[in-house]
Amino acid sequence: MLWAGFLFGLLGSFHCVGMCGAIALALPGPTGASSGRYLAGRALYNLGRVTTYASLGALAGLVGHGLRLAGVQQPLSIVSGVLILLLVLVPERFTSRLAAGLGLSRPLAWVRTTLVELFQHPSAGALYATGLLNGLLPCGLVYLALAGALSASGVAGAAAYMACFGLGTLPLMLGLSLSGRLVPLAWRARMRQAVPYTAALLAVLFIVRGLGLGIPYLSPQLSAAVGHAPRQPLTVHYCH
Repeated sequence: MLWAGFLFGLLGSFHCVGMCGAIALALPGPTGASSGRYLAGRALYNLGRVTTYASLGALAGLVGHGLRLAGVQQPLSIVSGVLILLLVLVPERFTSRLAAGLGLSRPLAWVRTTLVELFQHPSAGALYATGLLNGLLPCGLVYLALAGALSASGVAGAAAYMACFGLGTLPLMLGLSLSGRLVPLAWRARMRQAVPYTAALLAVLFIVRGLGLGIPYLSPQLSAAVGHAPRQPLTVHYCH
């Protein structure tokens, strides 16, 4: 399902433009820097975001691995789909309240303060760190992607899923940081409206996969997916 993570990031990047576009446009840069150094700095910022997403995916993979050990392997994909649908129904303004309810207000305040400080230092390391911290800001789209990463195969699979999600957002976000007029405002609004429908389609795919309907690649049966071989009949040997 790595392709699903990339596709979701690609389509959801229009949402990123609306939510984090101001940060991408305001990124500092060395005065008089060459075009190559300027582009490298913007690329490092986006690489920082992808790194954070992959790290969060690894944490989601640990949770998913624990749930598999508890014997809920097949329902886990269904749970991921249901979580995505629930997050689609939760208005964006409630993500900050959700973070506060989880006791994340103080860490998020530190993240925002540190971001302000990093903007005063236009070095390559500061730009990469800015991307790392930006990936920790409350974002409904990231929460949706993490819900999908729960059902990925293992910790590495969940990290790869979130990395693909981050790479999907890369073309538009990198382009935006280089040119603020890359995407007209009207297009941004239209594509942001399409994000919930894309997320709902992704949720349906996870639910169908978890049902084990015997459809190759889309919804394989659980026994086939985990490589269980059919039991052979017991052979009884007689002595003569």
